[in-house]
Amino acid sequence: MNEKAIADFVYEEARLLDAMQWEGWLGLYHAEARYWVPLEWQQQDPVLQPSLMYEDVLLLKVRVERLSGERTFSQKPKSRCHHLLQAPQIVECNAETGVFKARTSFLYTETRGDTLERYSGWASHELIAIDGAFKIKLKRIDLINFDAPFGNIQLFM
Repeated sequence: MNEKAIADFVYEEARLLDAMQWEGWLGLYHAEARYWVPLEWQQQDPVLQPSLMYEDVLLLKVRVERLSGERTFSQKPKSRCHHLLQAPQIVECNAETGVFKARTSFLYTETRGDTLERYSGWASHELIAIDGAFKIKLKRIDLINFDAPFGNIQLFM
């Protein structure tokens, strides 16, 4: 478990999302993981302060089931996405404690039909190593325009 392995993991997660391989993407998450998109700059508390999203694995699974469902008429045509990532900055790489952290600048594009939405910001990954593989404990998305009005974000950044 080294810095290159952390960066490779971040790139693989984006690849799975862009390919709409939802089950493979969910498999990257630890059972107690959280997916968090704060509502405020440098927000510290996802529970006592409102967030754009703060989801556990169960909610992520529900969203994936909705996206994969044949009777999800709001997804006809299906949404698609593209992640453009800078090289991840490794914040922590500690094999002794099993804690690994990365921060990645990104441009994210989501499209459906003739609608195209773009977002930019930073994705922070807190990873743990389990049986020689990384699992996401927390994925935090800090959007540069966190205070802007948003349409429906259908997929995952």
